[in-house]
Amino acid sequence: SCVAGMNGSAIENFSCVIYNIFLMNCTWQAGRDAPADTQYFLYWQNSRDEEEMECELYVKDENRRNMGCIFQNVTIGTEKAYFLVNGSSKDSLIQFYDEYIDLYKIEILTAPLNVTAHCAKDSAGCIITWHPPLTSHVKKAKCFQYEISIQNK
Repeated sequence: SCVAGMNGSAIENFSCVIYNIFLMNCTWQAGRDAPADTQYFLYWQNSRDEEEMECELYVKDENRRNMGCIFQNVTIGTEKAYFLVNGSSKDSLIQFYDEYIDLYKIEILTAPLNVTAHCAKDSAGCIITWHPPLTSHVKKAKCFQYEISIQNK
């Protein structure tokens, strides 16, 4: 194949989520056939205008192998972000893994804020109000959809 490195040595199951507005957590698993001494390194680029940066805060497994990264102060832009994970080993070349991701698609929104319910004794109904969840990039409140689940009538 054209890809330099041993087959089965690239990482697997790469995924990222954004939570608490500006934190991002990416995780992966070692390639099935990667040598035991393989160490992985994550680089990312939030947009074409920004520089490619290496992860600053790796999450390590019990063998001190990098298996994830925590990013702080992530802003969600309109372009896809680019992620690249490469590896190194004494024994062999390690294949790299790369992916483009729309960051807004991986955001876990906070709960809606200031949820209140006012139920009058004499009327049959309740009025429930709330504010939109916090997010770094959605400016219009009408972009959100809500679902109310009432457990005990």
